[in-house]
Amino acid sequence: MQTPSKEPESSSMTQEEEEEMLHDISKLQEQVQHMSLSQKLTEAKIKGMEAKMDDSKTEMKRDMEDLKKDLKTDMDELKINMNKLLQEMGTKGERVLKETHDENKRNVNHDSIDTNVGLKTHHIPKIDMRKFDGKDPATWIFQMEQFFDLNNVENTKKVRMEILYLEPNQFV
Repeated sequence: MQTPSKEPESSSMTQEEEEEMLHDISKLQEQVQHMSLSQKLTEAKIKGMEAKMDDSKTEMKRDMEDLKKDLKTDMDELKINMNKLLQEMGTKGERVLKETHDENKRNVNHDSIDTNVGLKTHHIPKIDMRKFDGKDPATWIFQMEQFFDLNNVENTKKVRMEILYLEPNQFV
């Protein structure tokens, strides 16, 4: 026996359902367009920020180079001023040294005649001091002054001792 076959039911939409579906598709298309525009806007903002970052990097490099140049100029000026100061101290020290030497000669002669003791000598202990290399002059000068004060070094000997602790050709 054969079963009677049924005709397939047609799956047709109503006009209303079709319009609703088209409306939903239209809304989805609008949302996709909006998301696409939003993505493009975000990408443009990112590119703008990257460009600003590149500009900032370039400006920072330029500022660093300027700072290096300024620092080098300041260091060169400091070396020149230190050289002038040391030359001035040397000139004055030599003059004071000669005057003091003559005075000491008279005192020594006087002392040896009066007391028959002989020459007065002041032993100055050895300094454990770094040589002046042009770096951190204020600290170096301060340390030398401390040593001189602690050991009661005469002014006439200070310049001579300082010269011993200068790097060769430091101020040439």
